[in-house]
Amino acid sequence: MTSAISIPRLEEITPGNFATAIGIRVHPEQEFAVSPVMKSLAEAYVHPAGVAWPRLIVDGDRTVGFLMAFLDIDWHADGGSVLRSGLWRLNIAAGEQGMGYGRFAVEAVAAELRRRGTKELYVTWHEGPHGPADFYLRLGFRRTGELSDGETVGVLSLD
Repeated sequence: MTSAISIPRLEEITPGNFATAIGIRVHPEQEFAVSPVMKSLAEAYVHPAGVAWPRLIVDGDRTVGFLMAFLDIDWHADGGSVLRSGLWRLNIAAGEQGMGYGRFAVEAVAAELRRRGTKELYVTWHEGPHGPADFYLRLGFRRTGELSDGETVGVLSLD
């Protein structure tokens, strides 16, 4: 008998999966680089409706991670103001890293932004050992030269 190949999917956060969502933990040495899911969900709640797009990453019956996109936020750049969308948070559970779930998450956010007519996907990251810079750069993001709250800003063209 052959086993079925599961395909990761995104699920909305609900009362039924909330406890699972807030239980997601990255490797301890990565905690400096990404906020816990609980903080992300609190931020989603306090921003205007439609700005945050939080989702669980699920493979079969396993929750393997969490992502939160931001949609059309007012981004203050170079003294001006522009609307940007992108990946706000990405938390892949410590035991699930290195299996393609991070790539899946970025591709899923890119697909959602394309569906909404967005041409660029932004992300910020902490530089340094155990930070995600290499991951994002391998996926095609490029550094913009900007900093946001001390983090490097990266952008991926969605054309």
